[in-house]
Amino acid sequence: MKDRTIASVAASYDLVPQTVGNWVARYRKEHSSQEESEAVAESAQIARLRAENCELRQENEFLKKAAAFFAQEQR
Repeated sequence: MKDRTIASVAASYDLVPQTVGNWVARYRKEHSSQEESEAVAESAQIARLRAENCELRQENEFLKKAAAFFAQEQR
């Protein structure tokens, strides 16, 4: 139904186009905040994962250097 106009949907169900338009507007208003909340939560999760990724990369580099140091010390 996303491809259809409000007027065509109204005509299909023998409704006044303004009524269908009001329903569509109310639906969009009620559901827009939910979509925005999900987008904000997703952005926050991405930021958290990027920070965690950076920290893990730093730890990995440190462990590589420590392993090389101790391997060299045992020779």
